[in-house]
Amino acid sequence: QVQLLESGGGSVQAGESLKLSCTISGNAAIWYCLAWFRQTPGKDREGLATINGWRTTTYADSVMGRFTISVDNAKNNLYLEMNNLKDEDTAMYYCAARPNYYSRTCFSGEEFYDTWGQGTHLVVSS
Repeated sequence: QVQLLESGGGSVQAGESLKLSCTISGNAAIWYCLAWFRQTPGKDREGLATINGWRTTTYADSVMGRFTISVDNAKNNLYLEMNNLKDEDTAMYYCAARPNYYSRTCFSGEEFYDTWGQGTHLVVSS
């Protein structure tokens, strides 16, 4: 079982960029589907991006072209680079993982993932 710890959140101005990190411990990232989600009060978690051990990525329409998910297998870290941030990107951001040894498919729904970090908060103001 892996453990996940997010970092990098904070307060930024609209239009700025920020990179979130998720430190993965307990097992190698390459054996997992990894994903980033976000949540605002009163709403369900929104899947933003996924990446598998072959580094195949998927993105939600809401962040396509602005956010980039990546993994550094040497450091066992997951990242979410966010550009041109908007007010509506304000949320708690979570990384998530699920063991994936055979399939190239990582789904974007929160029910697919069984391990979660504690979250890191991002506030975007204009």
